[in-house]
Amino acid sequence: MVSRLIAVIVFMTSAAFASAQERATSPHAKGGTPLNPKWAGVPPEFRASLQLPEWPLPTSLRQWEVDRLEVRATLIKLMGDLPARPDPRQVRIVATEDRGEFILEKIEFHNGADAIVPGYIMRPREPAGAAPARRPCIVLLHEHGGSKDSVCLDVAARDHAGTHLVRKGYVVAAIDGYFHGERIGRGPAGAIENKQAQELSFSKINLWLGRSLWGMQVRDEQCLLDYLGTRDDIDPEKIGATGMSMGCTRSWWLAAIDERIKAIVGVVCFTRYTELIQHGYLKAHGIYYFVPGMLQHFDTEAIHALVAPRPHLELSGDQDPGAPLDGVETLERKLAEVYRLHGKPENFHSVVWKNTGHEYLPEMRERMIAWFEKHLPVR
Repeated sequence: MVSRLIAVIVFMTSAAFASAQERATSPHAKGGTPLNPKWAGVPPEFRASLQLPEWPLPTSLRQWEVDRLEVRATLIKLMGDLPARPDPRQVRIVATEDRGEFILEKIEFHNGADAIVPGYIMRPREPAGAAPARRPCIVLLHEHGGSKDSVCLDVAARDHAGTHLVRKGYVVAAIDGYFHGERIGRGPAGAIENKQAQELSFSKINLWLGRSLWGMQVRDEQCLLDYLGTRDDIDPEKIGATGMSMGCTRSWWLAAIDERIKAIVGVVCFTRYTELIQHGYLKAHGIYYFVPGMLQHFDTEAIHALVAPRPHLELSGDQDPGAPLDGVETLERKLAEVYRLHGKPENFHSVVWKNTGHEYLPEMRERMIAWFEKHLPVR
């Protein structure tokens, strides 16, 4: 009887893991970098000094519903002493342009801290005389080196998604993040600094102020969410987020701390910090990415677990040094268990493309659109 019970448990766990992960190939893949061996060339005294966290997976949903509040509070505290967000009614629409298939609104707002934040709203054209319909909205989060223009308007940009989604009937929203787009030259030293220097300066001054640059970046996205909630053409129960690379990471951090995000799709940054360290790939991420004190508490599975049971799709390459494959596999296994605990194993899915580096494949974009059509449908 006991052996039969064990067999059933093993089968259930294996089934949950199998449903959570998929391996794929693409003729468009350009390939990436084979992983460095773990700890290659690392001084033994440095390796011995590391105390990497082992976050225990929750085993009781009732207890996890209590514990997750503490995990989220810890995560928010780690982001730093962030200023209160401003009144979203102060957001201005500074220009409106008819782009044929959609209406483009340029918006801007003061983030209540240190910057004017420019952004775009893309909304489908409504039939003549029709009142604006409440539509699902997808927040697009640009990559490091991208901008609101790359994700919304530049169809040649590798992280572009805006026109694809607006054609499907979604409202699309995006802002320029710190040291990107129209915000280049608006750092602590103004136009004296280039983009890279501005990233470092923002990191330095925010540390002095008791907060992280990463926390301020995610906070800006929350300011955008505040504004989206004031619009009568957006369904507040159908707001999703997606992005590539830095935008991917922002999507799962944003969903972890803010329940207003109802579904996410991450592209090529499904990362665990432990494997980044073990394989020597900290250089794959800019200084913006690092939050003081994180590894005193947990690795990223705890952040991802806060997204559950909301729909969560991750799309990765197996030769992406910024997201080592063994870290992806660890996250797949652990998150499958968290979603199983919630009774929603189908709401988490991870796809890894073989012989693929840090790239946004056409197949990934198709999967992204299909995920939102399934979980945040346009009526």
